[in-house]
Amino acid sequence: MGKETSQRIQTSILNNAEKKALIWLAKRQPRWVTSDMLTYFGVFGSILFMVGGLLSNDNINWLWLASFGLFIHWYGDSLDGTIARVRNTQRPVYGFFIDHTLDAITTLFIFLGVGLSPVLRMDISLLALAGYLCLSIYTYICTILKGEFRLTYAAFGPTEFRLLLILINTIFIYAPWAKLRFDIYGMDLGTFDFVGLAIAFILFLIFLTQFLKDKKELGKQDPLKSF
Repeated sequence: MGKETSQRIQTSILNNAEKKALIWLAKRQPRWVTSDMLTYFGVFGSILFMVGGLLSNDNINWLWLASFGLFIHWYGDSLDGTIARVRNTQRPVYGFFIDHTLDAITTLFIFLGVGLSPVLRMDISLLALAGYLCLSIYTYICTILKGEFRLTYAAFGPTEFRLLLILINTIFIYAPWAKLRFDIYGMDLGTFDFVGLAIAFILFLIFLTQFLKDKKELGKQDPLKSF
């Protein structure tokens, strides 16, 4: 348990279509393209997203660079494990270690990129990051205790999250109402700050709901012992 051999749970909306696309891409990669190379390519994509977010303060069109960075991040992060499975070159211990250690770094870069951009306040972006990391930690705990590696919760996963960010970037570039500001109890909030707060709330709600569900289940598996 706690490795790539754990049962992978994927229930997202795009899972079936994405899996077919990734297998198609993996079979057409040159032999010199390796899983490690794709993993680091994904890290580069997250850095590109952060840089695009920062530069968009000078010119809003830099958000296109940020969105392109998310595409690169998806390509590397989603294809690295697929290509190993297609080629039957899995490294369960090393692969789990590298992939999910770097996930923490790329996630940080992405949320920093959102916070550094004019789209979202940094404090709200970091609140959403906290919710995302709580779910990530919870996933790793359940991987060890239950042998289940949950990649998605309900119909939402990393790919859907990336698409949501790209959609938000696109709307922010073109929609005048997306740049409106509101004074709420002395806090200067933009339109998408409310979206960010909603996302943070949903992440913590999913975390709490899943915790209560698994607490009950694991309590039955490991009941209280009387003296």
